[in-house]
Amino acid sequence: MDRSVNVTVVYYSSTGTIHRLATEIAETAEKRGADVRLVRAAELAPQAAVQSRPAWAAHLKDTEDVPIAAVDDVLWADAVVFGTPTRFGNVSAQLKQFIDTLGPAWFSGLLADKVYSAFTSGGSIHGGMETTLVSIYNMVCHFGGIIVPPGGDLNPYGTSHVLGADNRPVCDIALQAAQVQAERVVRVARALKEV
Repeated sequence: MDRSVNVTVVYYSSTGTIHRLATEIAETAEKRGADVRLVRAAELAPQAAVQSRPAWAAHLKDTEDVPIAAVDDVLWADAVVFGTPTRFGNVSAQLKQFIDTLGPAWFSGLLADKVYSAFTSGGSIHGGMETTLVSIYNMVCHFGGIIVPPGGDLNPYGTSHVLGADNRPVCDIALQAAQVQAERVVRVARALKEV
């Protein structure tokens, strides 16, 4: 008998790419029988910066109904999937700020033994997407978490999408990678609950 698995997808997205991947991961996890929370990291950028880019302002308005991530969303989960655009080969400030709020939970040992995975996007093929994912996994090691990457032929560290100079929308290959990653996260989290 399949046991219920709780999956939280925590993401930050400025113009919608990471939101699209987060939605695909959440929907696939639900199709695999998981209870899912889709939550976003709070926006930290000044309003003037957001308003200076119409796509950024529009996306923020379009997703205002997505709940802001809270520590309880991570504590509730058996598996946590983090999503962030690449920022100079690292995690966005918005997602990192949320992760920093997990300090007391980490100190109490409440982040250990959960499944963790991550996904990202970047402007170019060698634009730091793998280092972004690895930096998330470095934090997961400190949590005592269990890293579940998708493996496979694409980016073995996690789903990634290259936007390019023309801000290409998320392609079918990236969406298929997100599905594979979500299925693996649910499968491994379920197996761990049965142990």
